[in-house]
Amino acid sequence: MDLQHPSSNAGNKNDITVLPLLYDFIVWFSGKIGAYPKKYNYSLGERVINTLLDILERLIEARYSGKKKSHFLRQSNILIEKLRYLIRLSKDLQCITIKEYEYAAKKLHDIGCMVGGWEQYSKEKEVGEEV
Repeated sequence: MDLQHPSSNAGNKNDITVLPLLYDFIVWFSGKIGAYPKKYNYSLGERVINTLLDILERLIEARYSGKKKSHFLRQSNILIEKLRYLIRLSKDLQCITIKEYEYAAKKLHDIGCMVGGWEQYSKEKEVGEEV
């Protein structure tokens, strides 16, 4: 069995570009958790990573679900909004630098836009299939 980096599927017509972007963001942010102060490492730091992993799971479920993708995409958008607050809190508690926060906020914005567009497309497609 060949396990490849998710972005190595770029030629696959079914590949969703948000998955590799999110995957790379998780890898990047995972390296930041070790720098969290001890008192926030197991509360806030763990919560950030768990939320990121939950988003990844929902997007994978959306990718492979049949007709009702929008349900998983709506859940992903809600988790992304929660993550925005957790990362902002990380900045305000000085767990990450302002530069790291700016980078994370931009990446989350990009991910959120992609998921939102995918959700809108899926809703329109689902409504069209019901008719």
